[in-house]
Amino acid sequence: MDTGAIKKRALLLFPAAFAAISLMFFLTAGTLDYWQGWVYLAILFIPVIFVVAYFLKNDPEFLERRMKLKEKQAKQQLVVKLSGIIFLIGFLLPGFDRRFGWSSVPPELVIAADVVVFLGYLFIFLVFRENSFAGRTIEVVKGQKVISTGPYSIIRHPMYLGTIFMWAATPIALGSYWAFPVFLLVAPLLILRIQNEEEVLRRELPGYTEYCKKTRYRLLPFVW
Repeated sequence: MDTGAIKKRALLLFPAAFAAISLMFFLTAGTLDYWQGWVYLAILFIPVIFVVAYFLKNDPEFLERRMKLKEKQAKQQLVVKLSGIIFLIGFLLPGFDRRFGWSSVPPELVIAADVVVFLGYLFIFLVFRENSFAGRTIEVVKGQKVISTGPYSIIRHPMYLGTIFMWAATPIALGSYWAFPVFLLVAPLLILRIQNEEEVLRRELPGYTEYCKKTRYRLLPFVW
C-alpha cells in the first residue's frame, strides 16, 4: 500500500471512529451538554492527527500495519470479540450515567483522569516510535527484528501498559463510576493476548526467546 492509499484510508477511519464514539456518548446521554464527553473526545482524537501526520512522514509502513484488523490467531480473534463487547458497553454506560445522574464525579477528578488518558496515549506513541513492528494484529512480518531498546529494555510489552492506564482512566474521565468495572476487564484480556502473542513470537521471531531471558517482565516490572 503506497503512502497515498494509507493517507486516504486514515482519512476515512478517523471521521468514522469519531462519529461512532460521539454517537455512543451523546445519544445515550440524551444531550450535547456533556462536557466530560467533549473533553474526552478532544484528548482522544486531536493527538491522532499529529500522530498520523508523524508516521505518514517518517514511517508509513507502520501505519499500514496498524490498519490491519483481521487477526489470524484463534485466541486473538476471541480477544478482539470480547474487547468489542467491553468497549461497546463501556462507551455506552457513561452516557446513560450522565442522563440518569447515577454518578457524581468531581470535576477535578475528571480532569485528572483526562491527564492520565493523555499520558497513556503519549506513552503508547513513544512505544510506537521505538518499535515500527508494533502492528495491530499478532504476526511476524518480513524483516521484523527484536526490539530491546527504550521501554522494551524494562518490560516486553510496554504498549499494553500504556493501554491499561489509558482505558482504566477512561470511565472517570467520562464522569462515570459505573463504567469503571467494565473497563477494568480490559486488563485480563490483555494478559490473555500477551500470553498468546509470546507463543507466536517465541516460535516465529528469531532472538525473542533470548530477549525474554534478558528482559524478564512482561507488563509490570518486578511483578509479571
